Amino acid sequence: MKDYYETLGVGRDADAGALKSAYRKLAMKFHPDRNPGDEKAEHKFKEINEAYEVLKDDQKRAAYDRFGHEAFTNGGGGAPGQGGGFGGFSGGGFADIFDEMFGDFMGGRRSNTAARGSDLRYNMEISLEEAFAGKTAQIRVPTAATCESCDGTGAEGGAQPVTCGTCQGRGRVRAQQGFFTIERTCPTCHGSGQVIENPCGACDGTGRVHREKSLQVNIPAGVEDGTRIRLAGEGEAGLRGAPAGDLYIFLSVAPHRLFQRDGANIYCRVPIPMTTAALGGSVEVPTIAGGRAKITVPHGTQANQQFRLKAKGMPVLRSKAVGDMYVEVAIETPVNLTKRQKELLREFEEEGKGCKTNPESEGFFARVKEFWEDLTE
Repeated sequence: MKDYYETLGVGRDADAGALKSAYRKLAMKFHPDRNPGDEKAEHKFKEINEAYEVLKDDQKRAAYDRFGHEAFTNGGGGAPGQGGGFGGFSGGGFADIFDEMFGDFMGGRRSNTAARGSDLRYNMEISLEEAFAGKTAQIRVPTAATCESCDGTGAEGGAQPVTCGTCQGRGRVRAQQGFFTIERTCPTCHGSGQVIENPCGACDGTGRVHREKSLQVNIPAGVEDGTRIRLAGEGEAGLRGAPAGDLYIFLSVAPHRLFQRDGANIYCRVPIPMTTAALGGSVEVPTIAGGRAKITVPHGTQANQQFRLKAKGMPVLRSKAVGDMYVEVAIETPVNLTKRQKELLREFEEEGKGCKTNPESEGFFARVKEFWEDLTE
């Protein structure tokens, strides 16, 4: 699928004005009414319409910039052009800009169905432990729900809407302006072709009321920061009985006080005494599962050396695979030494002179010596 920015011929930093200008030019060039029977032009028109539908909306554009076309497929943000949303999925269509330019003089088309409900966004923060094990969460979402008094019809007592007398059910009205016949959305029925004679008092004829909805969300084990969960039909109710939008749960994983995550792997920095690093020993470390693991530290261990604990990391989403845990040792230099401890360290220092006990230091100072010699040549 072609990149939306390439489709409109704009850069990724294009502002709203540049997007609109590019879209106007292409819409006029490839509109089906200007290219009757040209299937390529019709296909191109659909591509630019879809691209503009996404990029003109800040939230959809942000989702597209991050996830690409996957943001609107496979349980993604809904097909471009369907609904708008709380927290940001807004809709529209080609008629928005074409009405503005020409009043649809080329022949507007009306949909007899009411507008689909808006999609909603809910941001949820979870802990790393919850991302590891998964959880079931209860959330409360402010939304527009179907009015129970009129069953979503918008008419008092559940009566059905009647044909609009202004446009005779067409949803659009025409007027002659010079050489052109201008067609616009009907101001009475707002394009639906129907009106409500006796609006419902509970919802003012919209067919929906605002309330807070309680939902249960299942978060699978292994989710990562930025994971999106779609709850189909749990968005805002549509106008006058139209289908509801969807609810999107965007997850963020809070920083952990002990662990850092990289994909399915877990990293932990553990301090050890310099005596343990020199002589060898063992150290007990926590795991993300809540258990403990013992690491054998060989003698002569150097700073920042890593030890791998297989299958002690995060589960991989929708897979039986499990990541690893890497323990990085930080060798501590003792402080607040007693007089006797200082004496022992000085004895150790004297004893070590002339011995090759510090290979990294020896290599470094050998390179320093070569560097100085090169400067004096």
